[in-house]
Amino acid sequence: MQPHNPYRNAEYGKKIIDAIYAETTQNWRILDVCGGQAHAIAKYNIEELLPKKIEIIHGPGCPVCVTPKDTIDTAIELALTRNTIVLSFGDMMRVPGSQQDLLTAKSKGGDVRVIYSPLDAIKTAQENPTKEVVLFAIGFETTAPIHAQVIWVAHQQCIKNLSLLTALFAVPPILEHLLKLPEFKIDGILAAGHVCAIMGIGEYQRLAQDYHIPFTVTGFEPIDILLGIYMNIKQLEAGKCTVENPYQRIAPNSGNAKAMEVLNEVFEVATQAWRGLGEVSNTGFKLRDKYKYFDALHRFNTINHKTTMHEQCIAGEIMKGVATPKDCPFFGNKCMPEWPIGASMVSSEGVCAAYYKYRT
Repeated sequence: MQPHNPYRNAEYGKKIIDAIYAETTQNWRILDVCGGQAHAIAKYNIEELLPKKIEIIHGPGCPVCVTPKDTIDTAIELALTRNTIVLSFGDMMRVPGSQQDLLTAKSKGGDVRVIYSPLDAIKTAQENPTKEVVLFAIGFETTAPIHAQVIWVAHQQCIKNLSLLTALFAVPPILEHLLKLPEFKIDGILAAGHVCAIMGIGEYQRLAQDYHIPFTVTGFEPIDILLGIYMNIKQLEAGKCTVENPYQRIAPNSGNAKAMEVLNEVFEVATQAWRGLGEVSNTGFKLRDKYKYFDALHRFNTINHKTTMHEQCIAGEIMKGVATPKDCPFFGNKCMPEWPIGASMVSSEGVCAAYYKYRT
């Protein structure tokens, strides 16, 4: 029997919902940044519990979903044409590239292996000294420090047959990019707690001040989500724009200094391509020159392929808050988890997958 979870307490949840109703007098559009938040909102039917004046918009908070086809095509090429072992998280295996996915590449003889931690790459490289091991590095600030640790260890131990193919994204900079778009009409933002657990809330404080928009840091339990929405609405109704953090049991305001130290040691900020949004300056991470030897693109003298999204996939419009998955003509018919056209249908954190699982 599982212990009682206070963050799923129905009575407490009802009190917060009542408080939201009492506080809400205007129409507000609230952005959830993270795919984990989107899944929690859909799973617990949170939108249906809120006043009609509150609209929840889903943002670009799934790293698997925003990894561009170009990078996936490069991973597939490395798996099929080089003496390599490509290591990937399981979520990436069925994310479509321009023609195929990593699972198809594996079926064609590519040595593609699913890992559960980036640190598995160290052992794999040591156990396969005649093969080049390429770690497909996917994530936000949450997993970037772990990938940085892999490279730091490989550098210290002189492991020469390990490299990274990076698709590492920075959340606050992409939010700032979106906030500058005229079509991105958002009143408040639910900041992802696991990102803040690493980087703290400092960058969000600047965004709140510069763009006059409130932030609340939330976790992924229903009480966390409801409390974040309530605190956001309370700020909006009062005309305030600051960062509030009711999730400090996991995400301290200062973040994780050790994680940021290794992240900044190994990586530097760089232009990053986002599926559906294109290339955006200063929204990703690349290896510093000191560690350039471990860059798979540099090592194999290759470049990311230049491909386009499926012409009717509307992932970019969903991330800008101007569409929902159900506005897509493919949703639930030609695009399903078994046969995805877009990445957000196959990823466990994808908003399309959340809509399909909980709303169809």
